[in-house]
Amino acid sequence: MSDTVLTLKINGKLFQLDADPKMPVLWAVRDMLGLTGTKYGCGAGLCGACTIHVDGKPARACLTSLSQVQGKELTTIEGLEADKLKEAWTEHKVPQCGYCQPGQLMSAAALLSQNNKPSDSDIDEAMAGNICRCGTYTRIKLAIKSASGQIKAQEVTA
Repeated sequence: MSDTVLTLKINGKLFQLDADPKMPVLWAVRDMLGLTGTKYGCGAGLCGACTIHVDGKPARACLTSLSQVQGKELTTIEGLEADKLKEAWTEHKVPQCGYCQPGQLMSAAALLSQNNKPSDSDIDEAMAGNICRCGTYTRIKLAIKSASGQIKAQEVTA
C-alpha cells in the first residue's frame, strides 16, 4: 500500500490504516473497514448516498480525502444515534428501495442536531443534496417533522 499510516476516529473507535492520504473516506470505510452502510452513488458528491458526519456536519465521503479528516470525529450510518429519527422513518414508511436511506438519514440527523424545529424550507435546504430515485421526499419531510415533534404519525394519512 503506502508508507503512510493514518489514524481515523470513526463511530467512537480508533482505526489505523495503511492508506494513501488522498484516498476518499468512502473507500476506506467500505473497503478497508467493512462499514458498508455508507453507499457509493455518483462519485461526484451530487447524490448524497455517501453522506457521513465529520465533526457532526454532513460531508460527502466520496469527495473527502483521508488527509482532510485527520484528527476529526467521523460518524457513519452504523454509528448514528438518532433513534427518534429512525423510528419516524419507519412510521412514515420512508424507505422503498433503501439505497439512498443512509445518506438521507445522515443529512436529516445533522439538520436536527442544528435545528430541532426545522421549517419546510430548512428541511428542503438541508436535504437538497440527497437524491431519492423512488421519490419519497414528502415522506422524508414528514419523518423529519415527526422526529422534531412538530407532527405525529397519526396526524398524517398516507
